Amino acid sequence: MATNTMDEAVNVRSLLGSPNFGMEQIQRLEEVLGEHTSEIRQELRTLEDELSEGDKSKVKALKAGVAAFLLGDHASARDILSRLSGEALPQYYLGHVLVSLGRFREAAEAYQRAEEAGHNQAMCKLLRAGALRASGDLESAEKLLAKAPDQASLAEYCFQKGCLASDRGDTFGAVEFFERAVDMDPTHSEALFWLAGENCLRGNDDEAIRLYEQSLSRPPLHLGALMNLGLLYEDHDNFAAAAFCFRKVLDIDPLHERARLYLRDIDAAHDMYYDEDSLKNQARLKQILEIPVTDFELSVRARNCLQKMGVENLGDLTRLSEQDLLSGKNFGETSLQEIKEMMESKGLRLGQSITKDRPRDYAFQNENLSPQQQALLARPVADLNLSVRARKCMSRLNITTVGELAGRTADELLESKNFGVTSLNEVRAKLTEIGLRLRNE
Repeated sequence: MATNTMDEAVNVRSLLGSPNFGMEQIQRLEEVLGEHTSEIRQELRTLEDELSEGDKSKVKALKAGVAAFLLGDHASARDILSRLSGEALPQYYLGHVLVSLGRFREAAEAYQRAEEAGHNQAMCKLLRAGALRASGDLESAEKLLAKAPDQASLAEYCFQKGCLASDRGDTFGAVEFFERAVDMDPTHSEALFWLAGENCLRGNDDEAIRLYEQSLSRPPLHLGALMNLGLLYEDHDNFAAAAFCFRKVLDIDPLHERARLYLRDIDAAHDMYYDEDSLKNQARLKQILEIPVTDFELSVRARNCLQKMGVENLGDLTRLSEQDLLSGKNFGETSLQEIKEMMESKGLRLGQSITKDRPRDYAFQNENLSPQQQALLARPVADLNLSVRARKCMSRLNITTVGELAGRTADELLESKNFGVTSLNEVRAKLTEIGLRLRNE
């Protein structure tokens, strides 16, 4: 076993020590990165030390820059590769690095320089189109793709077409292009990432997890995919796998605040004490609340009134007050007493769930709100661009508008599964940006 480990380390060293470092060696590094990250990181440190000591070797700089990119250290990769101006392969990977850093215009220029220096022209054009699209210049991106009809058989072409369709609001067309890209190249991480996101939005968690896992099967590791996969694992109570994802993010970016906080939430959850008797009582109460009112011997008048009010089970009655029932046509004190006795026989009372379960429409709590304020509160909560975890909480609580969110308290949000202090602070910050805050704050 020890001999195998030594041989593997030597193979990594030989890849980064090759005098003819090119695409073949880079592809091999991508294949072994998952199993030999520590060896590659060690070789990268050696290369960086040699460069810092005055070594002017362009090959060593290229190796260090590519290795830093594959390991997710994009800032270092940019600093190293930007020194190798005018050369095809360094400019090509500099484009990758700049995209990862969100510097899309600069990335497009790097891809153009790589193409002019002789790197794969078709791929450089496609990636330049992608960088221009990401910068917001959809028109230029479309023109570039229109000039390359012969590239329609490439997975990257389909991926870029899918991105344009998505940006144009054509979700169906985008998914079709992304699926075609994955059919052509099952390792196309970006297409897999987008497909995973679409499935996640539609609640297809199992498929989203599979696609995120597939997108992370080859480097470079995308932090967004790792974070989203970790959140999905956590949602399915696979805390060990979720913690692994968040730790992997911190390996790449030790200052990643959200990953650190989510990891802390998981550690805290493992220390929580669960009262088994309390959980049993909650389950028993849930069963009682779901008992249909038709199971009880009620007068014809009481049954008809409840039917007209849309009351189907005892849970519905816990969300109504005595005044709500008395406001019903032909519903008097006799019927009210009949209902109260029925509720008491099950240990319940009218109105006991009003404060907890009744949805609040913040927009209608103040009749003096201006039309602008009412429009603000009526905005869909999706406009806040919340994280995956926070969005899932909104879905569980049936919160669809900004006003409904502002009508909730912090404690009510924290009761939702996997919604911790990190997500709460995120929601508070988003509401503050538009001049709102949670109820009672």
